[in-house]
Amino acid sequence: MNTSIKCVIVDDEPPAIRLLKKYIEKVAFLELVATTTNPLEALQILEQKDVDLVFLDIQMPNLTGIQLSKIIKKHIKIIFTTAYPQFALESYDLNATDYLLKPFDFERFYKALKKITLDQKSVVNQSIINDFVFVKTDGRNNLKKIKISEILYIEGLKNYIALHLKNTQIITYNTLKGIKNSLPDTNFVQIHKSFIISIRHIEKTTSSTIMINGKELPIGDTYKVKLFELLNNHKL
Repeated sequence: MNTSIKCVIVDDEPPAIRLLKKYIEKVAFLELVATTTNPLEALQILEQKDVDLVFLDIQMPNLTGIQLSKIIKKHIKIIFTTAYPQFALESYDLNATDYLLKPFDFERFYKALKKITLDQKSVVNQSIINDFVFVKTDGRNNLKKIKISEILYIEGLKNYIALHLKNTQIITYNTLKGIKNSLPDTNFVQIHKSFIISIRHIEKTTSSTIMINGKELPIGDTYKVKLFELLNNHKL
């Protein structure tokens, strides 16, 4: 199951990058995508790559970490790493996950990460050994257990998703990106910006559509290559 958090380090001090890389290597669920000392280069990286989290210095040339945080995609989590405590209040106004004051040790680093791994709007249990998920329904603590094998496909509805089962659907507050990391990537694949499907429930395909439970779903151009590579692994 793909539960890694993809992260980027942005800091104009190479020693700070080396320390963060050392800490990241100790954490199994972190995947380092890129590092950069240039905040302008960081903008390009964060636009082009699939990133969940950025470790972001504040005092940098050309563009401060505060300025950069206001530009990057809203779903990307931010942990500020800085030697300047005076920016802490402003960072929380920007909805940063945490504010690490240099120098910080691994224990403090890991404590910040726990805020991210616990910040799941719908999927409660993401253990690799589970074959089910719990999703929130109506009410603060109302949860419904769903077997992953029963999910036909998942539809994105802006800030909500619809989990389509054989005879019903369940709508919960989440995003396709949020649910994707909790599903086994050997059986589930995104075929469109609005759809993730279960391979085991495909009835037939064309070059532009997939049929599941009598429902015809579109295949987006940017998802075709990965989809048909995956399907070829199951072809006789």
